[in-house]
Order: sequence, then C-alpha cells, then structure tokens
Amino acid sequence: MEAKSIYRYVPSFSGSYGTGWKAMADNFLRLLLVVLVLAVIGSPMMGSHSNWKFDAGDFHNIPFDMDNFFKFGAFGVAAAFLGLLALLWFFLLVPIFRYGGKMMFVQASRQITPDFDMLISGFRKNYLNIVLANLLLTALIGIGVVFLFVPGIIIACRLAFTPYLVMDRNLDPIKAAEESWRLTRGHGWTIFLMGLVSFFIYIAGFICFFVGVLVSDMWVKSSFATLYNSVLIEKGLWQPEAAPVTEPQVTGDAPTTEA
Repeated sequence: MEAKSIYRYVPSFSGSYGTGWKAMADNFLRLLLVVLVLAVIGSPMMGSHSNWKFDAGDFHNIPFDMDNFFKFGAFGVAAAFLGLLALLWFFLLVPIFRYGGKMMFVQASRQITPDFDMLISGFRKNYLNIVLANLLLTALIGIGVVFLFVPGIIIACRLAFTPYLVMDRNLDPIKAAEESWRLTRGHGWTIFLMGLVSFFIYIAGFICFFVGVLVSDMWVKSSFATLYNSVLIEKGLWQPEAAPVTEPQVTGDAPTTEA
C-alpha cells in the first residue's frame, strides 16, 4: 500500500504556507476548478458598476420635457432594480459558493479529496447560517474599518475562522464568531502577517497574468485552511488520520534455517 505524504500542521506563517503549497499541488486540478467557479460566480458583481458611469455634461444638451422626464424616471427605476439584484446576488448567492469553496480547501489540507458537492451544499443545509454569518462579518469589519481602520483589521483577523466553523462545525453565526475569536487568540499576528504577504503573492500572480493569479489564489486559500486545521489540532479539536505504513515487499524465497 502506498503511503501518503505527511503534512506538517504547525500554526505558524511558514508552516501554513508550506503545507498549503503541498495541499495545493496534491489537488491542483480540483482546486483550480474551484477558484474558476468562484471567479465566475463573483464576476457579475465585479462588472455591475463599471458599465454605469455617467457625466453630468451628458445631459446638458437634452431638452427637458415630459417624454424625457418619464424616460429618465424609467431609467432610474431600472438602475435601482439592477442594483437591488446585485445586492441580492452578493449577499444571498455568492456566500454559499464562497463558503463551500473554503470547505473544499479545508478538505484538501486534510488530505481528503475535495468534494465538488461542497460548493452547493449550503443551499441544502446551513443556508441561513451562511447568509447571516456573511452579513455579520461584513457589518463588524465595516464598522471596525470606519473607526480608525485598525479595529477593522483586528476584527478581520480574529474572525477569520468564522466561515470554516459554520461549514465544518455547523455552528450558527454568533457561536461561530465567538469560537473563532477564541481559537485565534495568540494567532492574530500570524493571520495578519499571512494576509499581508498574500497581498504580495497576488501582485506576483498579476505579474504572471491570468494563470498566476489563479495559482496565487489557490495557494493563499490552501494556506489559510491549513492554519485553521493546525489551530484545531493545537486546541485538541481535530486529529489527522495517521498515514498508512508501507510494508516492505519480500522478493525471492524466504530464508530457511537448518535443523
């Protein structure tokens, strides 16, 4: 029986990025497909505002009459409707795929073959918890950023495990946030450093064009999932399976002893 490569689960910067790279390499095609799906799901939000740019000077030469008044009114209603659809897409659909993708990276870092069913599993279970957890994180981090920016960074670091706990432990948003705050105690600087370095990893990916960005995204996601698993081991909440031992093959005739 072929032995698995051994993953080192150390809740540190180097340990997480090192094992994260190995998990990414061992599941490259599956994780590549995951980040591609997430990019497609998120693309409507990225392009929703770019095509709606107007200059007040565009309206200077348009005569004001009742026809134009109703045209502009209808246009405003349509724009508001599209904005509402974008918000619903962002808050009610995208988080389901994003949280499912995070769980697939957790599986990869646990040496489990990532299951694509995870991407849509949130629609069958945990849907409300995922949506509410995403709203809670967005609100808390947003409020923290408003207050001198630094509190937002602290909150983002300490609540970084919330999505994993919602998917992995089936916790509700409040319990997941509280548990993330507890688990990340003593690891806040590690999470901050990993997040800071991930910025430069993405920059390097952009330099290598489209393919490099995908690899960068896979590596960063694998590394944070590895850190999550490493902290669980440290707290005694998860134990990786022991790698199977490869028994030596015996070739030729077995030695015999003389009586």
